[in-house]
Amino acid sequence: MRLRSLLYVPAHVERFVAKAHERGADAVILDLEDAVPAAEKATARAALTKAVPDVGRSGARVFVRVNATELCIMDAEAAITAGADGLMLPKVESPGDLDRLPKGSKKVIAIIESASGLLAAQQIAAHPRVIALCLGGEDFATDTGATPSAETLRLPKLLTHYAAKAHGKLSLGLLRSVAQFDDTEGLTEAAAEAARFGFDGASCIHPKVVPVLNAAFVPDEASIAHARRVIAAATEAEAQGKGAFLLDGEFIDAPIVSRARSVLDRAGIVPSHE
Repeated sequence: MRLRSLLYVPAHVERFVAKAHERGADAVILDLEDAVPAAEKATARAALTKAVPDVGRSGARVFVRVNATELCIMDAEAAITAGADGLMLPKVESPGDLDRLPKGSKKVIAIIESASGLLAAQQIAAHPRVIALCLGGEDFATDTGATPSAETLRLPKLLTHYAAKAHGKLSLGLLRSVAQFDDTEGLTEAAAEAARFGFDGASCIHPKVVPVLNAAFVPDEASIAHARRVIAAATEAEAQGKGAFLLDGEFIDAPIVSRARSVLDRAGIVPSHE
């Protein structure tokens, strides 16, 4: 599943829901949690019946961010009934939080938002319902008494990232807070940095960030061209019984070949030499 960009949309605001399918995001997150006032929670939940098919009509995946309170089960059941592709579960602190979800909750993006959740990130990532992990920077900073800056969020975001990768799950996020959505230059740099570290995508709260994320989390033409040449040379070397070889003065062995395959896979390209 490719999730370069995930656009948050408050489920109870009809004008945002109506335009969401036009934004080009790989996924739309219909939010029942932080973006929805307490008095509007029931309205937002009821709106899922129409909102889920509406925001997904151009091909975007549809996730619903449920509340981590006593509303969680009702939210999850409404999302499943409406046909959402999956859930986004905030404030996950243990695998037990995932076990409590309804049976139809098969694809969950788990959000780590506390020190306890971070220390259990590997066990959370290993849960069969989890497809992706991310760190909620603002809540994590609040829980740990920190200021949500690039400096303070870098380590917990990387630890969450490595926990996801250790279990073959998607890793979502930037190595900074995403609250400053109007800083296009900063977001572009942050997205490129996250892609270099191996993150698969990130969420955003404003549609103008979507193209920035879509561009960052896909290999550029130079990387694709190099990966094609590595795969072609590796195929030829294998036919000659070689396990490693030189390509333009670069020593190529199994990890580099595997990385080249990953580049092509992220670009949606099937190698012609395999």
